[in-house]
Amino acid sequence: MPAQIGMTTHLTPERAAQFMRIAMGHVTQEYPHKADHVFGGDGDIARHRDHHPLFFGSFDWHSCVHGYWTLARLARLFPHVQEADAVRQLLDRMLTKDNVTGEIAYLNRSLSRGFERPYGWAWALALCAELSRHAAPEARRWAEAMRPLGEAFAARFKDFLPLSDYPVRSGVHSSSAFALRLALDYADACGDGVLRAAACERLIQWFGQDRDAQAWEPNGADFLSATLMEAEVMRHVLAPSDYHGWLHGFLPRLAWREPRTLFEPARVSDRSDGQIAHLDGLNLSRAWCWRGIAQGLADEAPLKALLLQTAELHVAASLPHVSGDYMGEHWMASFALLALAGLGS
Repeated sequence: MPAQIGMTTHLTPERAAQFMRIAMGHVTQEYPHKADHVFGGDGDIARHRDHHPLFFGSFDWHSCVHGYWTLARLARLFPHVQEADAVRQLLDRMLTKDNVTGEIAYLNRSLSRGFERPYGWAWALALCAELSRHAAPEARRWAEAMRPLGEAFAARFKDFLPLSDYPVRSGVHSSSAFALRLALDYADACGDGVLRAAACERLIQWFGQDRDAQAWEPNGADFLSATLMEAEVMRHVLAPSDYHGWLHGFLPRLAWREPRTLFEPARVSDRSDGQIAHLDGLNLSRAWCWRGIAQGLADEAPLKALLLQTAELHVAASLPHVSGDYMGEHWMASFALLALAGLGS
């Protein structure tokens, strides 16, 4: 029922506190862990925490990064909930110059060129962008400690984008559209005009002429919509009038709920399976995209209402499952936060 759906899709203080507890429960949990590591010799055999003094928790490096993003964002948006004090203490303990120096040392290995590209790069930038928006003195200290890591990943994007003749149109970690959506948020928050220009140039080259998307999705392990993610990132590249025309060429049948698969929340058959559990993230990230796309349709009230209603349906399908099996719980709160509050201010 619409009224019931609406009640479940707000970011309330109670839900923010729940997300804080979930993220605090895994960002410093070392095991189980899936490492992204290229061994160059016996000397590279070490505990994951020895390689990554800051982002050693969660199930993998990028999940740990966006776990900290979740905590930082919620501590700013809901500074007075009871859990916020513990979050601030954790951030103060972990977001230090020494820990960041250790992370940068790992990036400087010759075998780390492709480490976490582009998904982890993007989340690291998102965390730095979020910290830059905090006003409290201790938060400014965290932002300053993290600044070299953000600059390192921004430099990697700047080096990589000129080589990226083709985008990766996927619904998983390799998604070019998702990575550059987060990179643009960092560029805007931290004043990196060079990164913004490079990202916009590539996005227009990759997607500017796309028309009549068929949206053959989801795949069985998607946590992003390749189609909607493209539409959302282009909203941040094109002028509003240009975006209006581009969107109606890219998705010309939205008013008729086509492509149909984009309007139907994905079914999740087994939340203990790490790949199948991705589909809950797909529902949540689709909701984030639908809400963003709707913002670009201010003059089309009926269509905007349809997209917002579709976002509500997707949130309602997966928000109750943010907490549960660790295979979803170690990352899902971040996607729920995207769905409910997006990026930025």
